[in-house]
Amino acid sequence: MLIRLLYASRSAEPVTPALVDSILAQCRKRNPELGITGILCHCGEMFMQVLEGGRGPVNALYNDIVRDPRHKDVTLLQCVEVSERRFAGWTMGLVNAARINQSTLLKYSEKAVLDPYALPARVALALLEELIATAQIVGRAG
Repeated sequence: MLIRLLYASRSAEPVTPALVDSILAQCRKRNPELGITGILCHCGEMFMQVLEGGRGPVNALYNDIVRDPRHKDVTLLQCVEVSERRFAGWTMGLVNAARINQSTLLKYSEKAVLDPYALPARVALALLEELIATAQIVGRAG
């Protein structure tokens, strides 16, 4: 059984390229062996991530993230059973929301800033899908 889990968190430390690189490296190393795909979006100290895969591996990874000292205010936004993956081609893609066209953010939220805590889960997923469709993805591993 496949599930899609969407969560938001804040960084517990200043977000630097090295921090983002370490998170992505860990994702890209572990996720393929766990059968997990997804996408990570960050803007300033905010993170929003989609994890897709089997129920057990996704739940275990989410629990690891909750305990990870690099994250704080980890909030589950959605966890649903799905018949297929939306992000199947992504070991872990990266979107830097600071580089997104502001009109894209304004299409989905009140202000041109990423605040996943203020977005309904379906809106957050639609935003991520548009970012993929419009090639506003900073990195991709497959």
